[in-house]
Amino acid sequence: MLKAGKAILPAIQQVPSRTYAATSWAAQKVAMSNMEKDKFINYQRIEDNLKIVRKRLNRPLTLSEKVVYGHLDDPEHQDIERGQSYLKLRPDRVACQDATAQMALLQFMSAGLPTVAVPTTVHCDHLIEAQVGGAKDLARAIDINKEVYDFLATCTAKYDIGFWRPGSGIIHQIILENYAFPGGLMIGTDSHTPNAGGLGMVAIGVGGADAVDVMADIPWELKCPKVIGVKLHGKLHDWTSPKDVILKVAGILTVKGGTGAIVEYHGDGVDSISCTGMGTICNMGAEIGATTSMFPFNDRMGDYLRATNRSAIADYAKSFSHNLQADEGAKYDELIEIDLDTLEPHINGPFTPDLATPLSKFKQAVKDNDWPQELKVGLIGSCTNSSYEDMTRAASLVRQANEHGSKLKSKYTVTPGSEQIRATIERDGIMDVLTNAGGVVLANACGPCIGQWDRQDIKKGEKNSIITSYNRNFTGRNDANPATHAFVASPEIVTALSIAGDLTFNPVTDSLIGADGKPYSLKAPTGDELPPRGYDAGENTYQAPPENRASVSVAVDPKSNRLQLLKPFKKWDGKDIEDVPILIKAKGKCTTDHISMAGPWLKYRGHLDNISNNLLIGATSARDGKINSVKNVFTGEFKGVPDTARDYKANGTRWVVIGDENYGEGSSREHAALEPRFLNGAAVITKSFARIHETNLKKQGMLPLTFANPADYDKVTPDDRVSIIGLTNFQPGKPLTLRLNHPDGKSEDIPVNHTFNEGQITWFKAGSALNAMKEGK
Repeated sequence: MLKAGKAILPAIQQVPSRTYAATSWAAQKVAMSNMEKDKFINYQRIEDNLKIVRKRLNRPLTLSEKVVYGHLDDPEHQDIERGQSYLKLRPDRVACQDATAQMALLQFMSAGLPTVAVPTTVHCDHLIEAQVGGAKDLARAIDINKEVYDFLATCTAKYDIGFWRPGSGIIHQIILENYAFPGGLMIGTDSHTPNAGGLGMVAIGVGGADAVDVMADIPWELKCPKVIGVKLHGKLHDWTSPKDVILKVAGILTVKGGTGAIVEYHGDGVDSISCTGMGTICNMGAEIGATTSMFPFNDRMGDYLRATNRSAIADYAKSFSHNLQADEGAKYDELIEIDLDTLEPHINGPFTPDLATPLSKFKQAVKDNDWPQELKVGLIGSCTNSSYEDMTRAASLVRQANEHGSKLKSKYTVTPGSEQIRATIERDGIMDVLTNAGGVVLANACGPCIGQWDRQDIKKGEKNSIITSYNRNFTGRNDANPATHAFVASPEIVTALSIAGDLTFNPVTDSLIGADGKPYSLKAPTGDELPPRGYDAGENTYQAPPENRASVSVAVDPKSNRLQLLKPFKKWDGKDIEDVPILIKAKGKCTTDHISMAGPWLKYRGHLDNISNNLLIGATSARDGKINSVKNVFTGEFKGVPDTARDYKANGTRWVVIGDENYGEGSSREHAALEPRFLNGAAVITKSFARIHETNLKKQGMLPLTFANPADYDKVTPDDRVSIIGLTNFQPGKPLTLRLNHPDGKSEDIPVNHTFNEGQITWFKAGSALNAMKEGK
């Protein structure tokens, strides 16, 4: 283990200019993107940092270690121990989607800085609801979200941020097409930011407060990740796709098995996967809790870079490839091996993305579990699977059905990941193949994947099955119906099952009946990795920052119900937390969707007061198994969770939440941390946390604590009053005490752990990380 001095909260200051020897890396000026010709890839920093780190560690490095340590702010003195030390890093860029960007930009505005310190982009993809089809849905979204889009357009122009307007596509696809580059470090305010790992980038999902740190020129803090190696042998074949790799891995590691680790794919099997296929695998790595996932640079990445007009980056990365792959003999904390030659298609779900079932066993699983056999809707596309390769392989199956006079029996939607993909599949006739068979093309946006779906074919509460090529399938995630059984698979499997209209159909072994009454079988799908005629960029939807930004005005209407300027949270009062009620003791899965729902609530993402009305309305109470019903300890009245929290706040009463395993898994949305803080919450005490949510709670001045003995969760009753003792001597590594004051007058003390370091304790004492940042000016 390497030790350095104590960590301190960095103040906002001018970062010292870094000069490098005139080596080949520094001499080459390769632009990060075609939109940012004056911002260059800094391979020299990686090279220089790694010389220092190699000398200190004296061991082979994994790929992710090279990229992460290559972005250390202070490689000479930084503690470096996997899973233990907190690294201070200098990311290359920041990306925000429109739902999370609102709060991130409001926080950045309150910091009082004139411009962002690193290249930053904002992407409009979350606020477009799927109703009838692409063009009409987009027009409706632009109309009803005008206030928010105008705020984002002017705010990004004011602070030198690139802006991708509504209709441009999903953030992760736009990043892959335009901004991701091998060896880069990017943070993004969306949990599926790791998609860029398909281009050899360390891309990590974070909350908005982390993004503000980087935009404000403060080193970004990350607990030094462990490294899980996934060694791929053989080649993908027939019906097996890149999606099946991550579906298999999710089944192995579960939704929390990757927590605190970067997943590195390597082995000879990597070369059988396209660049966009690698992006699919990295994208869904968020569902195993991984910090991120990534692949080593290879020719498939180079081909994609050239196809997206970034040949200079492809050449530069190839010359730097010694640092874009793991060293010989590099050690992993865990190693998984997968034989692609024998890997079969998988279908995961329902209700969780880690319930993995091989296709050959899925028919029996449907019958054994009484899952609805009729397939109501198949949905392909989204940020996970909307590449040209995905679309052509899906279309190859639909063409076969057409040849036999068959159409899609299930409703079928197609979500292009970007305007470039939409325009290209339209030009090449792929869109016609899908729509002529009954498919509906939705807007270039997230849509049903995040619950932006005005579904009309079933009633709420009606038991039914859908299958998607998306990444996440928690209860009610797609259509707000808790009875919908949502399954996740590759676009090819989704399409085949949609042709059959039957969840038990196995396209590898089963037959379909053509219009002539004769049986036929689907041949394995085929498609093009890249469009033979090149990509069609489609409509230009990018807004570059103006040269004269001083005249740009950012206005927020004080009467708005969509946007609200932020007020600082109160500082810690210097005392232990004494005898406060439990707002809710949640049991079972409690994702960020349960804590702060998306769907119709997305419109309030820029208004903290209004969106706080959805706090924990999806969580299940351990008291009686009910949802959004908790007891007010002062009145005895049962009301909704946010209503009760507001009553406590009005009385000046703080409160805590008790949670189960992997609390806060799922999205990176920091509203799930902002809302409890805004409504006067003090702490969230659980068996374990998901990484991003734990950090988000710390950033907002909350106390995320874990039971030292997870079984102590059962000692807590919903009617207890609790005290948190030890805050007056709050130190890294020193447990606190949770005192349970039971209704019968008895009390007991149990130990609770935390992962705060000294800088994060400063956040707590200041009331939030943003408060601490201002104090450090």
